Amino acid sequence: MMAVVVEGSHSFLPNSNQYILWFPPSPPPPTTTTNQKPLSTPPGISKRHRARLTKAAAAETQEIRVCTNRTCRKQGSFQTLEVVTDLAPPDITVKSSGCLGRCGSGPNVALLPQGIIVNHCGTAAKAAQFMATAANVSDGNISKSLEALALRKTAQAESDLANFSKAEELLSLAIDLQPFGGIHIMYKYRSLARLAMRNYLGALEDAREALRLAPRYLEAYMCEGDIFMAMEEYDAAEKSYLTCLQIDPSIRRSKSFKTRVEKLNEKLSAANMPLNQHE
Repeated sequence: MMAVVVEGSHSFLPNSNQYILWFPPSPPPPTTTTNQKPLSTPPGISKRHRARLTKAAAAETQEIRVCTNRTCRKQGSFQTLEVVTDLAPPDITVKSSGCLGRCGSGPNVALLPQGIIVNHCGTAAKAAQFMATAANVSDGNISKSLEALALRKTAQAESDLANFSKAEELLSLAIDLQPFGGIHIMYKYRSLARLAMRNYLGALEDAREALRLAPRYLEAYMCEGDIFMAMEEYDAAEKSYLTCLQIDPSIRRSKSFKTRVEKLNEKLSAANMPLNQHE
């Protein structure tokens, strides 16, 4: 059970504008001693009040930062970063960060712009619970979301082995679970699997669904361009790749993107429609 710890006057941390939502760590072995007094929920904070604080915390979340500094890294913050990234809705940006303070109580995660700090977020379940809070969804969907994420990871492994039919099957199961976040990524991966199987219409449908869910999802535009290339619709491929550049101009330095542009230029040159260079 997640406890909401509110310290200081007006439910704020002293000298700051932060709440703390605290995941209590597992109890230490009987032989272990510590000088740090664990936080606890102050008396008088009702469940209704906790729910209001949690809802307020989630309402305007734009960015999540996961500390990957030395202490949090040893406590598993890279796993936390991976899970939070994979389950984040498209409108929430996830980044790694330097130290967020409270070393030893990590992995620590921050919600911005509210300045909410979450401690002890060191397991996949706790990371998913945190992400559900940030996305303002019910806890009941956490287990299904983790199951969907596990299916997606297995599907990626199958794709790496060129078992695209199996990957498609696993991704379909993951999508059917309707995870609260990351479903646009699953559509993108299923699109890639279907592209590899030369199911171009199915691949295009999935790429467009990913873009409907996440309109600025660069990888889905890249996938859409690849599908159009396979379908020999080069003008449409050009549009998709140019959209990638509009979203992230730095992608022009990517070796894989340069390869795509060169291949497209060859096709367009043959049709007397050269793509403008963006180098």
